[in-house]
Amino acid sequence: MKRSLLLIILSLLIIIPFDSYAQVGLKKVAQSTMNFQLVSISPRASAMGEAFITIGRGAECIFFNPAGIVETESKYDLKLYLTQWIADIDYMAGAIAWNLGKYGSLGLSALSVDYGTINGTSLLYDGEEFLYPAGYKDLGDVTNVSAYSVGLTYGKAISTRFLIGGNVRLVGQNLGQNDLGSGLIDNNATKLVFDAGVKYYTGLRSFRFGMAIRNFSSNIRRERIYEQLPVLFIMGAAIDIFEVLAPHRDRNSALTVAADFIHPNNYSERMNLGLEYLFLGKIALRGGYQTNRDVASWSAGLGMISNISGKTVIFDYSYSNFDVFDGVNRLSVGFAF
Repeated sequence: MKRSLLLIILSLLIIIPFDSYAQVGLKKVAQSTMNFQLVSISPRASAMGEAFITIGRGAECIFFNPAGIVETESKYDLKLYLTQWIADIDYMAGAIAWNLGKYGSLGLSALSVDYGTINGTSLLYDGEEFLYPAGYKDLGDVTNVSAYSVGLTYGKAISTRFLIGGNVRLVGQNLGQNDLGSGLIDNNATKLVFDAGVKYYTGLRSFRFGMAIRNFSSNIRRERIYEQLPVLFIMGAAIDIFEVLAPHRDRNSALTVAADFIHPNNYSERMNLGLEYLFLGKIALRGGYQTNRDVASWSAGLGMISNISGKTVIFDYSYSNFDVFDGVNRLSVGFAF
């Protein structure tokens, strides 16, 4: 009874914000800051159209639904990520999960964003128009532009079917300086950010659903303006089709279908769809699609699982198509030991 009550309460905590935003009926487009947190750094998740809220396990779930950290199968699970984002922006990240047995699982994560070379400019003061015919001053390369996130994760199984987890992260972003006449002002901000998630296995084959809230924090103040972080409310479900159509198949093969429904605070609702085919527990082929996106659409990728010196090693790659920019490549390597 207590477990059922806890599940209902947690479900309401996630669903109520959805309902509240829907009643307001406003589409707050592009009204958030620190949006680098919205970029997926996992090639497995991106290949599946980021329909990943119920898929990720161990260290790979930390950036999506921290409840999945409870499903860390080995003692330690390590993931390293590299994303070649648009406009010469690179994301590097890492996460490690530690299985504590009956005490749950603990995780650490870190993310760094390299914005590449950025050229700084400045407006002109009165009387400088003749010195700078272009209408602005060229300040050369800006060196203090970056973003990062470091976090601590904990998750625990409330029952054999119900998992819960959360992140607490220190997030920072440096956006150079402004010359306001009174002097140079640093556009730096740091914030304590929270993520929380649940995952529930229904007992109907492999069907499960999950819910998560990501990037929950108070507003950031820049000068006289308060800016929101990009909060996401996510609900998703997944099932292995082979368990339904071919229950006597090879257990090392699976065909998983996943769908996530996203309610962001800076855009209208979105839906992500993903498919993963695992062959003999060694090779994975993936595809996905994201709806209601300005430039992103379909994605695809593959994964390879091998055993080296008694340790499990996983390689993943994905390609995401963009309508305007070049496609995005993501790579990751994982170790379970």
